[in-house]
Amino acid sequence: MYVVTNRVPVAPAWHEQFEERFRRRAGQVEQQPGFVRMEVMRPQTEDTPYVVQTVWEDRAAFDAWIKSEDFKVAHANPLPKDAYAGEGRLEAFEVIITAKAGE
Repeated sequence: MYVVTNRVPVAPAWHEQFEERFRRRAGQVEQQPGFVRMEVMRPQTEDTPYVVQTVWEDRAAFDAWIKSEDFKVAHANPLPKDAYAGEGRLEAFEVIITAKAGE
């Protein structure tokens, strides 16, 4: 598994608009080969960024997504710069250990 985490510092006045964009998104990522899941996590303190995490079968699947036309459509018309409280940060990980309840 390959996990990509995007930490997005959203200005408090823009939280609702940021979340709404994900609620109304095109949904194309779910159709991508190798896509497993996405989670959008709301911070519990103002100094913490939103976290958008996607899980992929492997890095090749993620790389194909970011090169796709669907990716371009999904990232068109971003929120204005003043919606963000700083620079975002993209992190990528290869899963080496997984634990689940009951196993």
